[in-house]
This record gives sequence, structure tokens and C-alpha cells, in this order.
Amino acid sequence: MAAVLTLVVPDYFLLALVAFAPLFLVFAFTGVPGQQDGLGDILYWHRANLIIIFVGGLLWAAATLAYQRRRRASCGHCGRADGPGGGGVSHERLRRWGGWAVVVSCLAPLPYEATRIAWYLGYPLGITDDFLRMMQDTPGMLEVGLGCAVASMLGGVLTHGLVSRWGERYPRWIWFRAGRPVPPALAVVPASIVAVVLIPAGLMNFRMEISRDTWALNAPSILCLVWGVALGAATIAYYLRRRGACRRCGRGDAAGTDALRVTSPGGTPDFLSKEARTVHR
Repeated sequence: MAAVLTLVVPDYFLLALVAFAPLFLVFAFTGVPGQQDGLGDILYWHRANLIIIFVGGLLWAAATLAYQRRRRASCGHCGRADGPGGGGVSHERLRRWGGWAVVVSCLAPLPYEATRIAWYLGYPLGITDDFLRMMQDTPGMLEVGLGCAVASMLGGVLTHGLVSRWGERYPRWIWFRAGRPVPPALAVVPASIVAVVLIPAGLMNFRMEISRDTWALNAPSILCLVWGVALGAATIAYYLRRRGACRRCGRGDAAGTDALRVTSPGGTPDFLSKEARTVHR
């Protein structure tokens, strides 16, 4: 039931809400441009109801997970249990699993990105010439499509952080945080949100009729279903690999994940896990 409420009942609006959230914040103060009379014309009751259903599905899933962990006598915070297999999958398997999931999640949106960029450049890829002219005559329509394509490509770049070193430690070009561990939640929370809202968007386009002359309007967006599942799998693998020891039950291995910042006598920052620091002492 949680999956139905979260993934099946909603439509593409949840994805649009996440993608255009910064603009909605601006519109709340400046007003919505064009013919629409405020945010009420965008967040009308039908869409607000979908948001309520979606949030209810997430709460239902959380309650079910808590019940499952309680019945398994596992930790209610991390889900680990005592005994064989209680610690979960090895880091090597998680990294390999996450790597394939990242590849799929980066390839899935390529047809969408290619069509939207082609339209902006004046090529009717997957649509008729008349439909392209209609979009060209509609102010801002092609620019919105191009912006979504660019945002999708940037999201693909960030997705690589789920299996790259710079997704675990800040890279050098972030000078004020360079070398410090990246908090897992900084990657897990936004990636999880995007993964969950992609799936209902893909299912909605899957249910829609696809025309031979205008297939690019819906067919590329069906791959949002694949994109969301792959991104969710990559996010889960990243979380399991980075979570370290549980602060409540103490299960798990903190080595390699719970890094401590130590300064060497020469003043050069050195990053050592708790285990490595003990050996160093």
C-alpha cells in the first residue's frame, strides 16, 4: 500500500515540484509570470491532494519498516541484527553494485536530454515541424525544456559522487572543506527524493498513448522509471557503505567511514579512522 500511494497514484507533478522548487520560492514573493494568477493556479487542490497522498505513503512505508525491524529484533535506527548476515553486504559488493546502478542512472535520461536540446537548436527530433513551430512561438517553452535537460546532465555528474572519492571527501576545489568527510546525508537525502519522484513520472508516461509523429513527448520520459530505480539502488549502496557504526546499538564497523581530523606536527592535515588512530598511537 505504501508503494501504491507513493509511486503509482502520483504523477509527474512531484518531479516538477522538486525541479522547480527554487522558482516556486521566488514566485511566492514576486508572483507567477504570465496568465496564471499566483501559486494557487499551480498548486491547485488536485496537485495538493497528490502531495498529501505521497507524504502519507512515505509515512506508511516508515511505519512498516519500523514494524519489520521490531519483529526481527534488529536495531530500530540502522536495521542491523545480531547473528550471521546481520552486518549486511560487504563494501566491495556494495561499491560494485552501486557502480552499475550509477551507469544505468546516467544513461537512462540521455534520450530526454537529446530531444530537448535538439528542439532548442531547431531540430524537430521525434516531433513534427508544426509542433516545433508551436513551441518556438510559445515564450519560454523551449528554454524550460533546455533548462530541464541541463539540470538532468548536472544531476548525472552529481550521481557519480555516489561511487567516486569526491563523494566521500570534499575535493580540493572546495577549499574551505577540502579533505574533510562528506556527511552521508548530504548525498543520500537529495538523491533519495529525486529517485522516489522519478518513478511516478515514468509510470505516468508509460500509461499515456505514444504517437508515431510525436513520440519524443512521452517515450523518453518513460525511462524515468529506470532512472529512478537505478538512482535509488545507487543511493542505497552509498548509504550502506558510508553509514559506519550505529550510534544507538553500536553495530557495524566505523573504520573507513568515521574519519577523524588529525593535524600532524608539521601542520599538514591527516585523516585517520578511529582504528588507524589507535595504531598510530
